[in-house]
Amino acid sequence: MTIHFGTDGWRAVISEEFTFANVARVAQAVADVALAAGAGAEAPLTYVVGFDTRFLSDRFAAAAACVLAANGIRVLLSERFAATPAISYAIVHHHAAGGVMITASHNPPRYNGFKLKADFGGGANAGVIAQVEQRLAENEQSQRQPAAIDFAAATAQGLIEIFDPYPAYAAHIRRLIDFDSIAAAGLHIVIDAMYGAGIGYTDRLLREAGVQPVTLHHEMNPGFGGLHPEPIGRHLDALKTAVTAQGAHLGLATDGDADRIGAIDPHGRFLDPHRIMTLTLDYLLQQHKRGDIVKTVSTTQMLNLLAAEYNLAVFETPVGFNYIADLMRSRQVLIGGEESGGISIAGHIPEGDGVLMGLLLAELVARQKQSVDALIAGIMDRIGHFAYARHDYPAPPLSKREIVQRLIAHAPAALNGQPVQELNTRDGVKYLLADASWLLIRPSGTEPVLRVYAEARSEADVYSLLDVGANLAHLS
Repeated sequence: MTIHFGTDGWRAVISEEFTFANVARVAQAVADVALAAGAGAEAPLTYVVGFDTRFLSDRFAAAAACVLAANGIRVLLSERFAATPAISYAIVHHHAAGGVMITASHNPPRYNGFKLKADFGGGANAGVIAQVEQRLAENEQSQRQPAAIDFAAATAQGLIEIFDPYPAYAAHIRRLIDFDSIAAAGLHIVIDAMYGAGIGYTDRLLREAGVQPVTLHHEMNPGFGGLHPEPIGRHLDALKTAVTAQGAHLGLATDGDADRIGAIDPHGRFLDPHRIMTLTLDYLLQQHKRGDIVKTVSTTQMLNLLAAEYNLAVFETPVGFNYIADLMRSRQVLIGGEESGGISIAGHIPEGDGVLMGLLLAELVARQKQSVDALIAGIMDRIGHFAYARHDYPAPPLSKREIVQRLIAHAPAALNGQPVQELNTRDGVKYLLADASWLLIRPSGTEPVLRVYAEARSEADVYSLLDVGANLAHLS
């Protein structure tokens, strides 16, 4: 069986493709690549391994740790489930060569996954992933079996060490967030962990600062209680109800591994990542912070308009936080993020962090003494109103290249009455229109779907563009 990594690791259905045998195969390939890259190192390589709340995630993580240990790699294994950004920060904190996070992030409960992290805490780049896939194929062709060691023996020999990633991560977050202002403002906050690995992170950090949030879905439930652990509007009804019923200032939600953020305003309305990034950028700029803005092709033009007010550079990347991470490592980036809710800021690791971003939302509300809906309304008074939506369709039986080529060949001169000013093929096909609205059609890198995205000056125009997009892709 051929194992392929998507835009954020390898994901598959538990017990079908995601098995202990296949996890061991992937871990062996990771070890092979890591040892080749670290040849000549004076000390043994260290890898950090973590896992989420999914069915058998702890055992899959232990299996991966054993394979790494059997190859002579020292492993720091999380003592319990952990947020992906905490594992990513642990890699940097412990000067590890890389890491593994067993999670399928926001995917449905039947899935699990294997995220590969680099020494800087972010996702491994495309070159490393290609090497891992090549080594997987070579090992399969030669029928080479993964190295093995008993878990008890590995811990006894010091090859696997159990550790708690929370303290170092929490200390780092306290350096980035003004908890005193949050506590002084008396904010009433509701937190929905969606039964995911964010349990005990945002809520604990707030409690340790003297804030008493209300929590939802903060217990272990490998089936996620029937929820889809993706913090988007249609999955957050319980949070919306709790926020309005309790008169809360803010609702915060993290996905299955807590690297994505979603939020609810005091009126029970969903605050999508586009608005979260816009609010955050505007706040950071008001704090006299400067730097480049990095966003994926599917992320709001509001960032471009704010950046223009301060003459800041904006870089647009394909979908996938690893592309953002590359620029965060090579440039002075103020904020980087994507439409799905993975966002990071200057001073943090180049990794999406739902915990950090939720706390930063609380800080900006506390310090600006306005609700998130009032703040976003003020920004739109300056740059104009924007609305956004996305529709997903079953992927047509064509390759990504064929879909893109067909769309380019039939590119219209105007959409929805607006001239097409730019055709962007960085990831799928994006039509940027004269009024800063846009339409994007791209195949998903993690699921068998074709995504159609649109942002426009009104909700009516958004849905009109989505219909146009479906017609262009012959999906309706």
